Amino acid sequence: QVQLVESGGGLVQPGGSLRLSCAASRRIFSFIVMGWYRQAPGKERELVASITGGFSTRYADSVKGRFTISTDNANMVYLQMNSLKPEDTAVYYCCAAGAYWGQGTQVTVSS
Repeated sequence: QVQLVESGGGLVQPGGSLRLSCAASRRIFSFIVMGWYRQAPGKERELVASITGGFSTRYADSVKGRFTISTDNANMVYLQMNSLKPEDTAVYYCCAAGAYWGQGTQVTVSS
């Protein structure tokens, strides 16, 4: 079992930046894959970014070049989001090994 707690969401103007953090209750290095997902109103949850083994990353096409996922190889996972767009508005969730989920943090991109 592991608990995940996200933070760092908020309201930001288009073109702005946010950094999301996910704190795990224990070391996450033991998990093969850590990921950030998002769910916008009326839409399905989608994978935004994932990191495998602490270094191999994958991104959704919609965020490539703008978002960066990273870990401290201990118990933290981060999502740096730059050049934010209104369509990035969603609840963002941290996920460990496809099985454990945080409660989510709201990101709203609006002028």
